[in-house]
Amino acid sequence: MSTDKLSRRNLIRNASLMAAGVVAGSAIAQDTGTGVRRVVKKGRINQSVSRWCYGKLTLDQLCAAGVTMGLKGIDLLGAKDFPTLKRHGLVCTMTSGGGDLNNREKHDQTLASLRASIEANAEYGYPNVIAMSGNRNGIPDDVGIDNAVEALKKIAGFAEEKKVTVCIEYLNSKVNHKGYMFDHMAWGVEVCKRVGSPNVKILYDIYHAQIMEGDIIRTIRTHKDVIGHYHTGGNPGRNEIDDTQELYYPAIMRAIVDTGFTGYVAHEFVPKRDPLTSLAQGIEICDV
Repeated sequence: MSTDKLSRRNLIRNASLMAAGVVAGSAIAQDTGTGVRRVVKKGRINQSVSRWCYGKLTLDQLCAAGVTMGLKGIDLLGAKDFPTLKRHGLVCTMTSGGGDLNNREKHDQTLASLRASIEANAEYGYPNVIAMSGNRNGIPDDVGIDNAVEALKKIAGFAEEKKVTVCIEYLNSKVNHKGYMFDHMAWGVEVCKRVGSPNVKILYDIYHAQIMEGDIIRTIRTHKDVIGHYHTGGNPGRNEIDDTQELYYPAIMRAIVDTGFTGYVAHEFVPKRDPLTSLAQGIEICDV
């Protein structure tokens, strides 16, 4: 057992050290986009990154660095950002959408927001729009499922027509999102099964799922057909995905590859160190 642990730690540490050399001087990299080298070598995982985690960089800087490192796109942006992405040859891998699927009183607002995002995606050929279950706020989980199915059935045909996938995000209700309804995989799986559309799937956030249920690789294998997108993040803390945390991402990424997944895996961890160095490290670790 001790030998296995040492081998595992050495593997992650070696990947981390390799990636740390990718960025030569954070000030140069952040100011001009220079000093960044190609990180992706195998490319079996289509990697992207969540914009909100890199607030110290302008979108142009993040795009420029991402393109050089080998990223395919940026997560969690809106239509106003699409021209910038297009200029860099990147994709919005997950567009901001709508929330409160579980609350019938908020369906009009939720569906209007989802429809607008789907239309914007279709114009640019972007693939995914995020949807949120909403908080419980006294709504039983089974009623929340009924309400979410009702809402999503109203938008699923439009999503199919526009070739856009609506992805419901799994979040933890234990640490970060108290009261959030879709906090166990079974809830989202039931919603997707009852909607019955190939364009309604789950955004499986590995960080959140680890907090609530764990059993990440088995879940990926079991529910591969309803997972449309992935987020990474180290646990505890949602920081770097290296040997400072408990998830072993090389094995998780290999499991994703083995399912035949062709969508996107977006890094959604908050760097504690130089952001581009940490991003390069995460990309290297997941390039299995």
